[in-house]
Amino acid sequence: MSAPPTQIRVDKWLWHARFFKTRSKAAEAVSTGLRINSERCTKPAQALRAGDVLTFPQGREVRVIRVEAISERRGPAPEAQALYTDLAPPEPRATPEPEPEGPKRDPGTGRPTKRQRREIDAYSRSRS
Repeated sequence: MSAPPTQIRVDKWLWHARFFKTRSKAAEAVSTGLRINSERCTKPAQALRAGDVLTFPQGREVRVIRVEAISERRGPAPEAQALYTDLAPPEPRATPEPEPEGPKRDPGTGRPTKRQRREIDAYSRSRS
């Protein structure tokens, strides 16, 4: 049996840990700006080891992650969550306030329905 790997490409690890759906999106995130142990990294092939701290944007949040383990494959979510420790867990999102309702209309007011338009047309033709 071979020994488990001690280092891995940063884009591959982000994909294994399920931070990004595809490896190309992970590589794009690395290229736009990611920090490994507070040093800027722009190369997706940068080596990553257990104990390194990653800081990267994900959506509207900035994630701070400590790498706990290196995986050989992209496994299920529980296995992926065991690969890292979230040092700054995201704050729970506030529930959005419901939209205020517009003014109330009485039933039958407003634009006529198709049936009502036909009746109006028939009435106007019979009057002419």
